[in-house]
Amino acid sequence: MKLVEYQGKELFKRVGIPVPRGEHATSAEDVAAFIAANPGSWVLKAQVQMGGRGKAGGIKFADNADEGKNVAKALIGTTLRGIQNPEGEQVKSLLVEEKVAIAHEAYASITIDRSAKKPVFIVTARGGMDIEEVADKHPDAISKFWVDPAIGYQAFEARRLFFAAKLPAGFGKEWPHIAGAMYRLFFEYGANLVEINPLVLTKDGRVIASDAKVDLDDNALYKHPELAAWEKENASPDNEDEAKAVAIGLGRSNYARLDGDIGVMANGAGLGMGTMDAIRNAGGHAANFLDVGGGAQAERVRNCYALIVSDPKVKAMFINIFGGITRADQVASGIVEALSGDSLRKVPLVVRLTGTNEKEGREILSRAGIASVETMDDGAAKAVALAKGAA
Repeated sequence: MKLVEYQGKELFKRVGIPVPRGEHATSAEDVAAFIAANPGSWVLKAQVQMGGRGKAGGIKFADNADEGKNVAKALIGTTLRGIQNPEGEQVKSLLVEEKVAIAHEAYASITIDRSAKKPVFIVTARGGMDIEEVADKHPDAISKFWVDPAIGYQAFEARRLFFAAKLPAGFGKEWPHIAGAMYRLFFEYGANLVEINPLVLTKDGRVIASDAKVDLDDNALYKHPELAAWEKENASPDNEDEAKAVAIGLGRSNYARLDGDIGVMANGAGLGMGTMDAIRNAGGHAANFLDVGGGAQAERVRNCYALIVSDPKVKAMFINIFGGITRADQVASGIVEALSGDSLRKVPLVVRLTGTNEKEGREILSRAGIASVETMDDGAAKAVALAKGAA
């Protein structure tokens, strides 16, 4: 789950990373009221996930309540478009933050190095610009440190990184604490990325995170159920499919609508992609990717069936389940339940069940008059034939 800036900064505050004083606002009236109660110069930032929002007009300034209200009216509800997101993203809220006097901008992040199989800190004194641009134009300006997960974060390593990256002296006192807090957030919340760009040294000597980019692993969200509201909030109306997937308990990456006409339900991303390939090899095209997840219960299967057939392009469906944690009889019960009601659209169906309780699952399907197949290739070929017959 990718967080917008105000959400990332809420997590920053939880672990002790200093951020500018500010307020999250969902209306122009909220913006005006906050600025009126806190006179000064303020930055109004559109809360979107797209990159390059500044160039897209998503960052404005206000020195009083009236200016803030007018800027908020112009931003909230509009769609920002940029090079990274030409389709655009709607602005639903703003982060109102104090305008700080910047002395220097640095960059700091922690992510997973999948080659080294370790978390890696990435730091450069050239903050405020895309790290990809820094890597391209000034590769020697980037310093890295790999953390041994068995040992964990060590403050002395952060000090080494401070000197290697040639950060200005003003960062020195706060940097080990900030790096440690980033590491804590990364592990406690199951993040894929924690990024501060820029990490600002102000003219009055403060070190603060001026921006926040946090990407949480969907599979770790169960550890923090209090973040469920953010998950629903970030599934914007611009992506109804994503919102529907989140609503039935799927992760954001578990469902994607495609251009074909054969619905796909599988347990596991690899099996799902393999099923799509088998359909393509049989001369068909998948209408979606859907990973129902491990240990799927009957209700989850029914809800996933409903999500797939909500796409009017779907003419047939191939359900391909390998029962490890997932029990084939539970999947079969969900399929029968989905087809027994009158509220859901019915499409020709091919089912392959193998693994845990496969015999029981096939018996449940057989009693309901639903045929099953033995192999993935047979199932794909039959699904393609059914889709063509329904055309």
